[in-house]
Amino acid sequence: MPFRVFDYRDDIANMLVTPQIRSRFLKMAVGQFNQSHTHDLGHEIFLILQGRAEFDIEGHKEVLGPGQMCIALTDEAHTVRNVGDDEVIMYLSVTPHILPTHTYWTAAGEKEPPRFAKSSAYDLEADLSAGAGERADEHLQAVEDFVAQTKETAKTQREQVAAFKQALAADDKATALKARDAMWHALYPMFKAVHELADAWNTFAHRTED
Repeated sequence: MPFRVFDYRDDIANMLVTPQIRSRFLKMAVGQFNQSHTHDLGHEIFLILQGRAEFDIEGHKEVLGPGQMCIALTDEAHTVRNVGDDEVIMYLSVTPHILPTHTYWTAAGEKEPPRFAKSSAYDLEADLSAGAGERADEHLQAVEDFVAQTKETAKTQREQVAAFKQALAADDKATALKARDAMWHALYPMFKAVHELADAWNTFAHRTED
């Protein structure tokens, strides 16, 4: 199946928006500055492709040029300013992407109320095929499905951890690794359920604004 090739000189937009990751090219005019914020869940990666940008991450400032990258970890306050004579173009990604993605703070260091955004804020088309109430029901079902999956996974983990430790005590590496693999096979669908829960939540949150 063909895949799309993106070019930072032309594709100034969000290119991939899923619960696992949001990635985009971003352009900043000379002197442009963004408001300080944090991310409750996500790490944000910035890669400069053109121009010069000053990053302030938790009070530490560095000026980055083309080919240089920096990272703002979860809960680290960060800002960026174009300090060069040309437009800045950067690649950035935030993972995971779960609304509300940005957290803002008062001058007194207190969290401001959450700010939810329309789909268009992430270059997505608004899905108006269902109302906010229906999307709330879908979100609740995703939560209940996740809880059920978690309970089943916890049961398997208890059984397999016991088997793993028993095999270790008996110096039976093959059986221990078999138990480890069974632990993973049970965890895998739960991790997928986390993404499904996040997707249902994001869909509901956008619908409350669209």
